[in-house]
Amino acid sequence: MSVNKVKASGLPIVNPRAAAIDIGSRFHVVAISPDLCDEPVQTFQAFTSDLGRMAYWLKANGVTTVAMESTGVYWVPAYEILEKHGIQAMVCNARDVRMVPGRKSDVNDGQWLQRLHACGLLRASFRPGREIAALREYLRLRESHVQDAAAHIQHMQKALTYMNLQLQHVVTDVNGVTGMRIIRAILGGERDPKILAAMRDVRCHSTVKTIEMALVGNYQPEHLFALKQAVALYDFYQGQIGECDREIEVTLLRLSDAQALPAEPMPKRRSRTKQPNALDFDVQPLLYRLAGVDLTQIHGVGPYVALRMIAECGTDLSRWPTAKHFTSWLSLAPGCKISGGKVLSSHTRKTGNRLTSILRMAAVTVGKTNTALGAFYRRLGARIGKAKAVTATARKIAILFYNAMRYGSKYVDPGADTYEARYRERAVKQLHRRAAAFGFSLQPSEAVS
Repeated sequence: MSVNKVKASGLPIVNPRAAAIDIGSRFHVVAISPDLCDEPVQTFQAFTSDLGRMAYWLKANGVTTVAMESTGVYWVPAYEILEKHGIQAMVCNARDVRMVPGRKSDVNDGQWLQRLHACGLLRASFRPGREIAALREYLRLRESHVQDAAAHIQHMQKALTYMNLQLQHVVTDVNGVTGMRIIRAILGGERDPKILAAMRDVRCHSTVKTIEMALVGNYQPEHLFALKQAVALYDFYQGQIGECDREIEVTLLRLSDAQALPAEPMPKRRSRTKQPNALDFDVQPLLYRLAGVDLTQIHGVGPYVALRMIAECGTDLSRWPTAKHFTSWLSLAPGCKISGGKVLSSHTRKTGNRLTSILRMAAVTVGKTNTALGAFYRRLGARIGKAKAVTATARKIAILFYNAMRYGSKYVDPGADTYEARYRERAVKQLHRRAAAFGFSLQPSEAVS
């Protein structure tokens, strides 16, 4: 009996003009289809001139789309140059392609990525437009400066503690008005506790006598030097934060000018309290024009938080077909591990998404408010724990944000009492159904109205 040799058929090719790049710090390995070139694998250095030559080589061979893994930040220059030359570039999550054995060289990696991309098996990670990407970089740099400045505030507190100056215990913030006045006076040579305590701001809760007692210390030159250095570095980062604010304002003006004026005037501000580390310009009118809706009406979302959310995902949320797709991208939706009809796990997966972190912080903040979202957080936290309550509340805020940005939906808080009343109504209906299933009927007690 003869054995018929049958040629194995591979996966269908969806993108015949697809290429892939294995990104490296010093060089990139580029692979295209063997049907497009006699030498389908080329290596290019990471210099800008070589990246330009790589783009010209890809275009000369008719490549229209390129896939690459998100290796550190080395992919950014290649991505931007390919985008500049009109080639559709997509960044893939390494999680989708790393579990294939036997690919331990750059050439094999590039060829495997090209094969997957040609067959349409790779999904592009989210990458915002050019202007939103610039806004995001400015805000991320600002966040880094804020964190660095916070470290030097701790250095100030350490130097004060060495000198037994208990300033951090009598003022709310060492870097506040009262604290910085006193610290700068100490560095200027003032040592009299009465004179230093007289610099108290009228809004400070501690009395002059309490502050005076806290400012009796042991002034040593090495600790004063450390305090001086910490203040200088803190002031430096405050200057850097101010420069970032100016760039953010210019970018926001450019983005908002490209949008039409909203049909309705901006709603009344829900809160006029200035938040810590807020931008040094009024961001809310620019955000309202850019988004077309007042995002700060959502509890837990202030102007700065709303700006960070837009910077992370942009203004066009149509890339996610539904709110469920959006929350899944944020890793705020339940997982789905099912085998043999049995649910193995439904935990949300871990993520480094910055927008998810912002939403979680907003959820913790809103949990302290007398709102429907706050009541939802507290009831869920008492039943299943704070960690899951944070995730569930963050998901609710994400859905409100999605509906506002996508459809222009306005958020009106029904209030904590309304939420509790609805919860009670649902619970009573459930009890009636369970009682009816066992052949009983429930009657309200006369003591309960």
